[in-house]
Amino acid sequence: MKLNIAVLPGDGIGPEVTKQAIKVLKAIALEFDHQFIFKNADVGAIAIDKTNNPLPDKTLDLCKNTDAILFGAIGDPKYDNNPSAKVRPEQGLLKLRKELGLFANIRPVKAYDTLLDKSPLKRKIIQGTDISIYRELTGGIYFGEKHISDDGNTASDLCEYSKTEIERIAHLAFKAAQARKNKVTLVDKANVLESSRLWRKVVKEVAENYKDVALDFLFVDNAAMQIILNPKQFDVILTENMFGDIISDEASVIGGSIGLLASASVGEKYAMFEPIHGSYPQAKGKGIANPIASILSAAMLLDHFELHKEAQMVRDAVDKSLKLKITTPDLNPDIANITTTKVGDFIEDYINNPDDTNLNFTNIHLGQSTII
Repeated sequence: MKLNIAVLPGDGIGPEVTKQAIKVLKAIALEFDHQFIFKNADVGAIAIDKTNNPLPDKTLDLCKNTDAILFGAIGDPKYDNNPSAKVRPEQGLLKLRKELGLFANIRPVKAYDTLLDKSPLKRKIIQGTDISIYRELTGGIYFGEKHISDDGNTASDLCEYSKTEIERIAHLAFKAAQARKNKVTLVDKANVLESSRLWRKVVKEVAENYKDVALDFLFVDNAAMQIILNPKQFDVILTENMFGDIISDEASVIGGSIGLLASASVGEKYAMFEPIHGSYPQAKGKGIANPIASILSAAMLLDHFELHKEAQMVRDAVDKSLKLKITTPDLNPDIANITTTKVGDFIEDYINNPDDTNLNFTNIHLGQSTII
């Protein structure tokens, strides 16, 4: 298969982790005789610095004329610490989602057996957790009308949803549940918000088309507790934009590191794949950023194009790296010499040599393989 992939590394650790995902995709292309063509473009703070635009027209045009987008991260302290800045990195990401119609964000959350002790939650609580979060991505309070009073003392953000916006992501969530454990949990705040009451009404109507899928409801405050108390109760979580943003980040503690969580943002025509973590500027250039979320996002890219065998090989390589503790300091602080690049090297090596990657890999130079 030939794929043209737009690469938007962005800011902070974005370029470092994205580089490892590209390395892995190139290994897959070599192993399975595919052709992946990568073209880079700027987005976020780096784009503002160059063009005063967080999403230059050139970048948007590239994204509209490629098969998929591999995204890094955006954000910079000079904007994060300046709430009065009129041009901000995150505006580029929000515009990109809107322009490409990326209405559904899919975030898998999994408790890896080899990392159960890395989570702040108890092993017995998280073991077996396997959740898929479906977050609506182009509506709600993030995109609603914004207003600030002339004196600057009063501000408002409108949370608005239409029936069509809710229906289209609800259908995706129910279809996903049919291939999993046949359960959808709608997370909302229907006891307070009129927009949430519309969500309940529409999702109940959609559920009539999926008789084999059980539908449950949780208020977002209760859902936030239940994800910590009993995450295994969830299969597919369906929710609106802001709630999904918060819930999915909370769920990252289950796996032990936000550096493990991948995501796909999909629409009718376009698809983008990115780790859910931010730009983590404190780690920039230090080689400590975890690239696994970016690499697993690349696996989701492969799945999107029905390259399931290839995607599984990437996941197998990630599993092996975790099993052998070939991980960055966020997961393995006792081993200081495992860098961002070395994790990528190991996963690349496994793809090239799945049968002879050394079980004692930590004792030899990363990037080599010996038959065992």
